[in-house]
Amino acid sequence: MATDLARLFPTRPLVNVEHVRHRYGKTGGSGLLVLDDVDLTLNENEVVGLLGRSGSGKSTLLRSIAGLITPDEGSIGFVAGEDGAAPTVSMVFQTFALFPWLTVLQNVELGLEAQRVPAEERRTRALAAIDLIGLDGFENAYPKELSGGMRQRVGLARAIVVNPSLLLMDEPFSALDVLTAETLRTDLLDLWSEGKMPIKSILIVTHNIEEAVLMCDRILVFSSNPGRVAAEIKVDLPQPRDRLDPAFRALVDDIYARMTARAPEPARDGAVQGPGIAMALTAVPTDALSGLIEEVDATLFDGRASMADLADELQLEIDELFPMAETLQLMRFADLSGADLALTPLGRRYAVADVDQRTAIFAQALLTHVPLAQHIRRILDERASHTAPARRFRDELEDHMSPDYAAETLRAVTQWGRYAEIFAYDEDADQFSLDDPS
Repeated sequence: MATDLARLFPTRPLVNVEHVRHRYGKTGGSGLLVLDDVDLTLNENEVVGLLGRSGSGKSTLLRSIAGLITPDEGSIGFVAGEDGAAPTVSMVFQTFALFPWLTVLQNVELGLEAQRVPAEERRTRALAAIDLIGLDGFENAYPKELSGGMRQRVGLARAIVVNPSLLLMDEPFSALDVLTAETLRTDLLDLWSEGKMPIKSILIVTHNIEEAVLMCDRILVFSSNPGRVAAEIKVDLPQPRDRLDPAFRALVDDIYARMTARAPEPARDGAVQGPGIAMALTAVPTDALSGLIEEVDATLFDGRASMADLADELQLEIDELFPMAETLQLMRFADLSGADLALTPLGRRYAVADVDQRTAIFAQALLTHVPLAQHIRRILDERASHTAPARRFRDELEDHMSPDYAAETLRAVTQWGRYAEIFAYDEDADQFSLDDPS
């Protein structure tokens, strides 16, 4: 059985992050704020997860710790070890980041070559790392000959071969299929728990709640736009962890409840969540909304499902599931209560309706609860031509939010409005029209 390093050894600080703020875009403090007053301490002998939705600044913080980005404000300090040496850092990327013209061995040797390690020692250490992560026999293969999971193992070998103090991992399993990700995740935990890697701490970015609970000793939950540490959760479960353990499920449900309690976001930097057309929206496809309603209405859930169970059943991560659930809540098809999504009577009526009935139900909900849809339809009704340029509405939105959020919000209402047949849209002319919506 794997051991829990955080319980066997005392912890000491490795990295201190204090009051970090960072903006992208315009200089002079007017760009998009992605990190706001972030504080955290990474200790030895622990795996820490940064959990949050897209836009919460997790990857920006990871890159700041790696030294790839310099924050606008605050400090990131590395604590010298007992031998007086400063901690070193390696990073594993989501997209493998291998050089296709180099073999596995050559890719793994790159970091050592940059450190000017002699060729013989470089080869010996690289071969040992390749063997450790389970790719012995593939030293002379090229990345194109490897599966996604094998390529990510090469990335892991390249990271650990330089003997880093801190291993940074940026959604390392998100580009893999479910079974491959599970295998690689388990192998990594075994190597860590058995002390086979020369690493003192792991910091992993994820938007998969179960992955965070499965792997981490501590989880930092980030709010979005801008990114802040909204909660710190200690995972007091022994390794290896069982997804079916009631304590495991309870912690997953608790994290879902914490995250849905803040959704929709009350405000965003660059996208103010306010009344009227100032409501920032996510362009969730209508077929995805219909599919989620049908899933919750089905016999398995009978109208009410935990978000964790939905994520498992539909193989969705929080960046996919949360916007869908929030949109259903916005249109009163469902309620988000704690960690559960419950269909309203309107949602259950939609689930059993035929195609024409669904269109009518959706149209009524859209016009009742989405002010921008009401606004576009009213303008079209009032004009003799029953047409209006989309640029007009985009400009109005940009009075309240950034151009990117304005474009996303208008795209959402355009998709929903066309499905509901309350207006038509000509992409070539970038124009709305009242094309006999009845």
